[in-house]
Amino acid sequence: MLATTLSRHWWMTLIRGLIWIVFGIVIFTQPLISLVTLTLTFGAFVLADGVGKMVTAIRGRQGNEDWWVLLLAGLCGIGAGVMTFFIPGLTALAVLFYIATWAIATGLLETVAAIRLRKEIEGEFWMGLSGLVSIAFGVLLMARPGSGALSVLWLIAGYAIALGVTHIFLAFKVRGFTERVVAKVKGAAGGMSR
Repeated sequence: MLATTLSRHWWMTLIRGLIWIVFGIVIFTQPLISLVTLTLTFGAFVLADGVGKMVTAIRGRQGNEDWWVLLLAGLCGIGAGVMTFFIPGLTALAVLFYIATWAIATGLLETVAAIRLRKEIEGEFWMGLSGLVSIAFGVLLMARPGSGALSVLWLIAGYAIALGVTHIFLAFKVRGFTERVVAKVKGAAGGMSR
């Protein structure tokens, strides 16, 4: 089950959440950051997030038919991160559409995963919210690409922090999922033997 994979590797989700919050804080505290620097920083964080998702998916693939959802989301992040390093001098508009496309794709995959997990875990809300935040962010960037550079930076920073917070809540919600399921099964078996 995907829920078991997330539970066993909850710390990867926590680390990804912390990384996103740090990224958002860096952008808020460095508002004069250049677009190339932003692109490279974004690429590093997206690459780290993608690797985290991919490691979680691969480590939990045995006995889990939905592991490919996390793997695909991780590959999207790795692809986006690698591209920013090979083409860091993209124009501002191209970078914005690039970030928006990544956010929408990742958001859709996280929303699908949350829907598939709704009957398995209690914290699927946070994964779904994370997906919806990503989709909304991507759509907003595509709808208003001509916004000022500073407002776009703040939008990216706000998104990063919101995404990080939802990942942290998700990590703590799924952390004990496997232990709770085992306890329920043992409790039900104990009640039946009486």
